[in-house]
Amino acid sequence: MNGGNGDSGMRGGKRGLFDDLAGMAGGAFSVMAAMRTEVEAMARAQVEAMAAKLDLVRREDLDATMEVARRAREEAEALAARVAALEARLAAEVAPPPEPPPAG
Repeated sequence: MNGGNGDSGMRGGKRGLFDDLAGMAGGAFSVMAAMRTEVEAMARAQVEAMAAKLDLVRREDLDATMEVARRAREEAEALAARVAALEARLAAEVAPPPEPPPAG
């Protein structure tokens, strides 16, 4: 009789132990996840500080600057072509008339 009561008490004790271990493991995982988030934030802050110290630019800023430069280059090429066309037209209008061929 006594062995039966002790047996059920052991099962309850084991279950409580496993529940406690599962609770501790869950708590440990949540603490580790929070630590990971904090470490990532600290690392990101350090990288940004180093980038600022080294005068590095962000990729988005570089891409935007490159786009502005591309548009400026295209506009400069278009303006150079217009100037060349206007110079050619002006030269044609100002050029002296051709001399008549000698009579002979």
